[in-house]
Amino acid sequence: MKKRSFPDAISIILFFMLMFIALTWIIPAGEFNFETIDGRKYLIPGSYHKVPPTPQGIGAFLTAPAKGFVQAAMVIGFCFLVGGAFGVLNKTMAIDAGLQYLIRKTENSSRSKKAVIALLMLVFSVCGATFGMSESVLVFIMLTIPLALAMGYDTITGLSISFLAAGVGFAGALTNPFTIGIAQGIAGLPLFSGWEYRLIIWLVFTLAAIVWVLWHVHRLESNPLRNSSGEQRQNPSPIESGTSSIELTLGRKVVLWLLLLSLVFIIIGSNRWRWYINEISAVFVGLAIVSALATRLKSKDAIAAFVEGAKSMVMAALVIGLAKGLLVIAEDGKIIGTMLHHLSQLASRFHTVAAVETMFLFQGFLNFFVPSGSGQAALTMPIMAPLSDLLGISRQTAVLCFQLGDGIFNMIIPTSGVTMGALSIANIPYDKWAKWLLPFILVLVALSMLLLIPPVLLFQYQ
Repeated sequence: MKKRSFPDAISIILFFMLMFIALTWIIPAGEFNFETIDGRKYLIPGSYHKVPPTPQGIGAFLTAPAKGFVQAAMVIGFCFLVGGAFGVLNKTMAIDAGLQYLIRKTENSSRSKKAVIALLMLVFSVCGATFGMSESVLVFIMLTIPLALAMGYDTITGLSISFLAAGVGFAGALTNPFTIGIAQGIAGLPLFSGWEYRLIIWLVFTLAAIVWVLWHVHRLESNPLRNSSGEQRQNPSPIESGTSSIELTLGRKVVLWLLLLSLVFIIIGSNRWRWYINEISAVFVGLAIVSALATRLKSKDAIAAFVEGAKSMVMAALVIGLAKGLLVIAEDGKIIGTMLHHLSQLASRFHTVAAVETMFLFQGFLNFFVPSGSGQAALTMPIMAPLSDLLGISRQTAVLCFQLGDGIFNMIIPTSGVTMGALSIANIPYDKWAKWLLPFILVLVALSMLLLIPPVLLFQYQ
């Protein structure tokens, strides 16, 4: 009997578009008033009101993708430029030569490989926790997947080293300006205050992620021909497959050092100078040009490699644009305000501990419709902050509920353009990723619910 295949990423997003359209016919339309402060829109608590219904139809289904592409234009352009830059880097064979060198140093030591994985995950988690690495993690996926494959592991391992690690760091954020910074600003709290308890949460989440991935690696080593889904591994390492050695020439060494310096430069720039897509793209375009010169690539070959690299990102770009179209439908149908209003009222009926847990779960639920940390902060914190006052909960705890609810579910929801884009780059079907990651997400949810209790019962979290 032929096994039924799971829908691809685009099919999943189109299905959710239809579901969102159906919800605009079921959920009453309503919205809050907003005020603009320093160029940013903030929701006004208590201003919820019903508005004439604007149910979406076939027209919205057909136009939402185009609107989504407009809203996600910067991220899509980023994907093409970075993909093209990596096409040039791959043409120089510098990354392949560097990976072979690394594997030769660790090939006889499983412990060394695991130490490399743990160290890299720690670095990516720090990036997620400090400057909110999100879209930029797409760059690193193209490095960590070849690394994992060269070590003899699978694409899930490679994706987890960067994407999952940055995700848990984002969830346990310390100084993330896109979540903590905005949420605390709206709640009237000192910027990045309360970091001491968030540091404990970050450590717990990061350790849990490293243990989860190393356990997966251990399973692969126990049965090296199979991955977690029972499928035969298609990409053995260069050493396993007997691939001929690639010489690590002076030019390739220069490219690797330039790549390392570029990544460090991006991390510093993002944290200190608030670099975003434009600046990071510029670094990689410059890196591609200098790498081609260092290895004496002909301009024709370099341009062809750039175009080929950009082509490899088409699927990721399509997925990101379509996922953004989901939010367009929900906003045009005016259903988000109604959900926010009724669910916040529900939380006010519970005991303080239960109310905090409800606030956390509600943030996770809303993240399905608004998969943007900064957008969700601007939408929910003007309500959650005053609500926490009524419930006798510190506003810092309300920010923590938002932070955890937003960050944890980002890694698995199919409405997130970054998540679906990462899976497209890694060529991992959504059902395979969800099956592998869901138990870990449930572990993080349980840990979050436990970690939310002390600020309510044991100390006043300020």
